[in-house]
Amino acid sequence: MRFILPVIGAAMALSVGATPTVAQQHHPRDQHRRHRHQAPKRVKSHVALHVSGHAVLSGGGVTLRGKVRPSGAHRVKIVLSGPDHQVLALRTKPNGTFRVKWDAGAIGNYEVTAYGVHDARVRGSRSPARHLTSYRLAGASYYGPGLYGNGVACGGTLEPGTLGVANKTLPCGTKVKLRYHGRQVTVPVIDRGPYVAGRDYDLTEATKEALRFPGVGDVEADH
Repeated sequence: MRFILPVIGAAMALSVGATPTVAQQHHPRDQHRRHRHQAPKRVKSHVALHVSGHAVLSGGGVTLRGKVRPSGAHRVKIVLSGPDHQVLALRTKPNGTFRVKWDAGAIGNYEVTAYGVHDARVRGSRSPARHLTSYRLAGASYYGPGLYGNGVACGGTLEPGTLGVANKTLPCGTKVKLRYHGRQVTVPVIDRGPYVAGRDYDLTEATKEALRFPGVGDVEADH
């Protein structure tokens, strides 16, 4: 017995000493939970968008640029809603800036919006919408003097102050945006014509004066 008791005591001491080591072990699932809870929260982001111009001739290009805050490499989508719907996907530089050139295709009016795509660091964001118009060159002339008081094809009477254009095919009332040397006016289709080869629009005298158009030549038109 004198020899058995010391052996039992030593075994118990080893057992007690081993207990803390077992208690310090962690299951892999617990480690996963701990890392998951420690993951950084997404912060609110802000995306800004600028366009280099609000008017472009079809086939020409405009530069779309902006910045996502906070800075860092982020994914960005630029959505162009209009006659030729497009989505441009890109990544920002490390300082959060982005820049891309867009070549205008179909003529017409576009709404351009940039979206910051959410990721592990930031929540998604959206820029204010920007607007631009893709124009084509259209042959034009003007009419009015000698015809005032006469009716027009779409209804009404032609007067010196009447704003509008004549076109052979666009529905009556269609709003046409016209530009000439930086001046711009939006007027309705009120009449039919012109019937001279190579000309798309006849401008009323009031429309001609608003654009300071010389009388015959090319204007920029969104139809």
